[in-house]
Amino acid sequence: MLARDMYDFRDELNEKGIIFCYSGYITEAILSGIGSALKTKLALEHEERARTRSLFAVFVEQVQNVIRYSAERIPEGDGDESDELRYGVLIVGKSDDKYFVSCANLIAQDDVARLNKNLDKIQSLDAEGLKVLFKQTLKGETPEGSKGAGVGFVDIARRASHGFEFDFTKVDDTHSYFCLKAYV
Repeated sequence: MLARDMYDFRDELNEKGIIFCYSGYITEAILSGIGSALKTKLALEHEERARTRSLFAVFVEQVQNVIRYSAERIPEGDGDESDELRYGVLIVGKSDDKYFVSCANLIAQDDVARLNKNLDKIQSLDAEGLKVLFKQTLKGETPEGSKGAGVGFVDIARRASHGFEFDFTKVDDTHSYFCLKAYV
């Protein structure tokens, strides 16, 4: 039964065009390992370099968001945030000649409205608008709640040649589950 269940799961992933699927604690080492495998897979398929770069950049940004912001975490050592393990789900696939990268993780309920507003704004912009917002964000102050320059979602939108979608589902009074899926 064990082998049949896993084989059926494998078939379901294949039917949905999923190339990579990871659920668990994500670290920089896992990001690097999956990234290396993804680059190799795309090279073996003779994918265009520009498309490979865009897909890889979206993949890195998505996984780094999980590493930095997932509310589902295990602190290590002295409780320093840089030593925490963060939990998330990562999927990379291809459907209708479009690659997609989807990441999902638990977030604080208090962050939903801000993220929703920011992502709605980013989603409404055309290529020129995204370019302007990217430059403004780089020159401006670090946005509230950001652990970087605050350009991650803007960069994902710029590289997602077929757009992106996102969603939240409330888990309890303090947390929601957040998913972003970008198409290259």
